[in-house]
Amino acid sequence: MPFRLIILVLSLLMPAAVSAQNTVAFGTMAQDTSLPVEVTAENLSVDQEKGTAIFTGDVVIVQGEMRLAAPWVLVVYSEDQSKVMRLEAKNGVTLVSGPDAAEAERADYSIESGVVVMRGNVLLTQGKNALTANEMTVNLTDGTAQMGGRVKTILQPDAGKN
Repeated sequence: MPFRLIILVLSLLMPAAVSAQNTVAFGTMAQDTSLPVEVTAENLSVDQEKGTAIFTGDVVIVQGEMRLAAPWVLVVYSEDQSKVMRLEAKNGVTLVSGPDAAEAERADYSIESGVVVMRGNVLLTQGKNALTANEMTVNLTDGTAQMGGRVKTILQPDAGKN
């Protein structure tokens, strides 16, 4: 086997070794979770007593480089309602950061910790490569993700070529 082919095979196995540890890179850089959270939707329903808001209809949430889209999102505010504490999105969620994108049935985003937990038929695409799992926990502050529950990856041999 030519040396160049061996290097290519080893380079293809490296992501598989990383996914065997269940940790992958996500996004191009660490996300600043102190940035404002911008929400756009067709409808809004606010419950002042519970400190929640429900956004429905083509909901798009943007915070820095991160974009989250879903048909339904619950926003939970702090006790004094001065800041957003967490977001719960469901019914088909897409999370995008830099060139990476993930899809799942639902996602829970804790703003303070910068952690997004995606559950249900998770699909992560990174260029031409794809990973699937039952759950993915994304740490936006350090740009990593943990995959769990029947992790499967598809590595494209020419993924690094332009």
